[in-house]
Amino acid sequence: MVTDATTAGSEPSERLSHRAARIEDSFHRWRERRGRKRGLVTTIVPYAGYGTTTWARVLCRVVLAQPTEAPTQRADKVRGWRSFFSIPVEDVDVTVTVGGIEHRVRPTRGGIVDVRLDAPLDLGWQEVTIGAADTESVTAPIFALDPGAGFGIISDIDDTVMVTALPRPLLAAWNTFVLDEHARTPVAGMAVLYERLTRAAPTPPVIYLSTGAWNVAPTLTRFLGRNLYPAGPLLLTDWGPTHDRWFRSGQEHKRSSLARLADEFPDMKWLLIGDDGQHDESLYGEFAAAHPENVAGIAIRQLSNGEAVLAGGRSTAAERERTSNVRWFYGQNGAELAAELSAAGLLVDEPTRP
Repeated sequence: MVTDATTAGSEPSERLSHRAARIEDSFHRWRERRGRKRGLVTTIVPYAGYGTTTWARVLCRVVLAQPTEAPTQRADKVRGWRSFFSIPVEDVDVTVTVGGIEHRVRPTRGGIVDVRLDAPLDLGWQEVTIGAADTESVTAPIFALDPGAGFGIISDIDDTVMVTALPRPLLAAWNTFVLDEHARTPVAGMAVLYERLTRAAPTPPVIYLSTGAWNVAPTLTRFLGRNLYPAGPLLLTDWGPTHDRWFRSGQEHKRSSLARLADEFPDMKWLLIGDDGQHDESLYGEFAAAHPENVAGIAIRQLSNGEAVLAGGRSTAAERERTSNVRWFYGQNGAELAAELSAAGLLVDEPTRP
């Protein structure tokens, strides 16, 4: 059975009123025509998604790439600076097979597929198949959450799990043109902290929420795996203008993603982990005020003085913390946060050595 599904976050053409958006769309259509004449082929770059036993949120990007032996090899080459210059494909039907059911979807602007599909899934990591008419299929991992687990982790990336040490205005450019999994260092002790947090049964989900672009998702995934962070879906955003502004709002992306997770998992309590470099405290504080029943606690990594200068300063959340109904935890690294969380009973204690 094949069903038609609407891709989440799609923008109808009549809404694309911003001149920059219209120019960008015309430019991409021109590049796609030229790319196909040069022999480039449709390539699907799969991303990790999440869901439950009854539905899945499937994420991928459709672009043109040089033909190679296998679709996975083509997808692997669409990374780093190449991902920024890759040609997005919007006018193609994408078939997603999940739980034995085929769904036909269309990418949104930028070639992004972000769609929620009804389908039966087993708990834990599963795979869905994604394909298109003129390319071989690829598989994407999906983590099916157990709603009964009751506890999960939402984590920022930059300056929370990896050291940025860059001025914020340069961060996006660095991520796009330079970043590879060897170019950054993990924040001390954070991988161990996350491993301890996910030691409970059933395994709590970990969702990485960042203002970074989908272009760098494969690189970030490799960084997390190389540095022994638990696997989890990445919720990133897209480059370029929207129907009403020149650039997408990273803060709005985080705000709307948090609200969506609260709506999708009303019985889940999330431990929100971020840093004090500007926005995480305020965004998490807003979410906790609106959804206190969905927050187990807020853990904030405190930047060093040098990191805070590069980040453009620190946020000021003292008053918010005093008036909040949720618990706040602070530390400069994973070990300090682990001590705070352990004292509050949110962390599995280390096993006693004989």
